[in-house]
Amino acid sequence: MAWALKLPLTDEVIESGLVQDFDASLSGIGQELGAGAYSMSDVLALPIFKQEESNLPPDNENKILPFQYVLCAATSPAIKLHDETLTYLNQGQSYEIRMLDNRKIGELPEITSKMVKSIIRVVFHDRRLQYTEHQQLEGWRWNRPGDRILDLDIPMSVGMIDPRANPTQLNTVEFLWDPSKRTSVFIQVHCISTEFTMRKHGGEKGVPFRIQIDTFKENDSIEYTEHQHSASCQVKVFKPKGADRKQKTDREKMEKRAPQEREKYQSSYETTILTECSPWPEVTYVSNSPSPSFISTHTTFPVVVSEGNGSPSEPEPVVPVVVENLLPTATPQDALQWLHRNRFSTFSRLFTNFSGADLLKLTREDVIQICGPADGIRLFNAMKGRVVRPRLTVYVCQESQQAREQQQQKHENGDSPNNTFFVYHAIYLEDLTAAELTEKIAQLFNISPRQINQIFKQGPTGIHVLVSDEMIQNFQDEVCFVLDTMKDDTSDGYHIILK
Repeated sequence: MAWALKLPLTDEVIESGLVQDFDASLSGIGQELGAGAYSMSDVLALPIFKQEESNLPPDNENKILPFQYVLCAATSPAIKLHDETLTYLNQGQSYEIRMLDNRKIGELPEITSKMVKSIIRVVFHDRRLQYTEHQQLEGWRWNRPGDRILDLDIPMSVGMIDPRANPTQLNTVEFLWDPSKRTSVFIQVHCISTEFTMRKHGGEKGVPFRIQIDTFKENDSIEYTEHQHSASCQVKVFKPKGADRKQKTDREKMEKRAPQEREKYQSSYETTILTECSPWPEVTYVSNSPSPSFISTHTTFPVVVSEGNGSPSEPEPVVPVVVENLLPTATPQDALQWLHRNRFSTFSRLFTNFSGADLLKLTREDVIQICGPADGIRLFNAMKGRVVRPRLTVYVCQESQQAREQQQQKHENGDSPNNTFFVYHAIYLEDLTAAELTEKIAQLFNISPRQINQIFKQGPTGIHVLVSDEMIQNFQDEVCFVLDTMKDDTSDGYHIILK
């Protein structure tokens, strides 16, 4: 019991000794610092900090940033301090990017009064998706045939010259602009962030994108390959009006927080300034060679397909359409050759592993969804061997002398003349002209069209009416005629009479 009473006293002694030791360890600190200001330079001079400092990028404080890009969209207020800004965009909505000349007078005179080339890209922010970007974009292309990830709104843009888009680069556009003049580019992003999420069960967060702009000036070879400046910002894309709702939700959440908590978050700004970054590594696409003309997703224009290096390949020669049906027994290689022969080489990559049977199993809706409405209908009709219906079909039969005599004899005997058997041939007309009808009849008779002088139609009371373009245009479809020939006394030709 006595031992137990002494224990608190022992603790007090120990505690007193610890306090004295701690006070002693602090003695002299104030004397060393004195009244002078404390400087971090002495601490940063330690070897451990020097070693880390060698891995940091060089000081950019004095570096000239020739350009500045401003995206006219508000930043989110729900981003913590020292984190990168995040901007919400609506799918398909046009957003302005102001291209500003940030040079002082006399700086970088080599680009004064000259054009520069800027390339705008929408890329993935997450490193995991960056590694699989090609597969991700190919999957998006398959699900959204004919659409682009990034477009330029040309009518709304100002100061933009020679806008171009490579049809194989769905997420990239490029253009020239003069830094000395006002330039505003309007872009449209057509993909949404949730299209690239791993699991799609509803309510998942969308992946962030980056809008990056790389600007180049001309080199000695008059090619826009000399890098000048790059900047980017982080964005998320929502379905139409979804960005507005998300911005409102973030603002309401921040208003409910305590003032001390709100100080930990950034303020929302009306515009987003793109921050400097490294140039995009795909420098092979930066080329001064002619690129395909800008393509709108809602219209179809002839384009030249570019290779991976950005330079267009030689224009594909115009190959006449081969009337050849795709057989179910065709191998994947045969099916690819059939696509090339029938001018569907654009989609050969999509159907690389499709055999003839696989292609023929596709419904009309499937083909339209994969290839788009215009090319999809054309491909489906070609696979099914469908022929375009002619504008006018005329059935003709050549009346021989023997048939004419038999007809006359039956008429004299009072027999019905309708029992005579005639063989008719079909003539298909597209232009609906007398010249076309003359050519088709000459082919039927196996003679030269020059041997047919005139074509007449037998009218009321047996009169002969000259066949004109207007008359043919008023023929009923699938009309039947008996052809009678009459020798022209003034030449070696013939007159054709339609009865």
